[in-house]
Amino acid sequence: MLNTLRIAAFAAALIASTAPAAAIDAASVPEGKQTTLGLYLTAEETPPFLAQRGGHALFVDVRAPEELAATGVATMVDVNAPLFLRSAADGKMQPSPNFVAEVNAKLTAKGLTKNDAVVVMCRTGHRSALAASLLAEFGFSHVYSVVDGYEGDGDGAPGMKGWKSAGLPWRPVPAGESVK
Repeated sequence: MLNTLRIAAFAAALIASTAPAAAIDAASVPEGKQTTLGLYLTAEETPPFLAQRGGHALFVDVRAPEELAATGVATMVDVNAPLFLRSAADGKMQPSPNFVAEVNAKLTAKGLTKNDAVVVMCRTGHRSALAASLLAEFGFSHVYSVVDGYEGDGDGAPGMKGWKSAGLPWRPVPAGESVK
């Protein structure tokens, strides 16, 4: 009996040590950044979260290609799958008809399923929330939104600087270059 309790305590400690630190209380996420799954990370939490999964996660940047060309991209991103694209006809942003298919294709190419972790990031955390909820509608079960995004949203909240301002690794993206 004592041995069983020790094994159970060890297993609980092991699970707790490998689970991501949830610094974000879902109730504190602004309404425009909330998702149907309620799974959130800050930019600073994202690299250790991905590292813990040892490649068993997909990191998606949902910004338009021209945004990446203007500001760069996180080096850890697996794919750029824009949620919105600029219309050639009128220059306005329109929903990308291929978003879910692009994410699913990259997930499959990486040997993952819709039950593996998917992390989505945009500029400020608003589009990534939309993307996370959309993916959930299509059966993705563990989609995390990076609430402060690539650039942050200027609210100055501690730990919510955005990827680039937090000094996390990024690289420039020449115009016309696709990201993975």
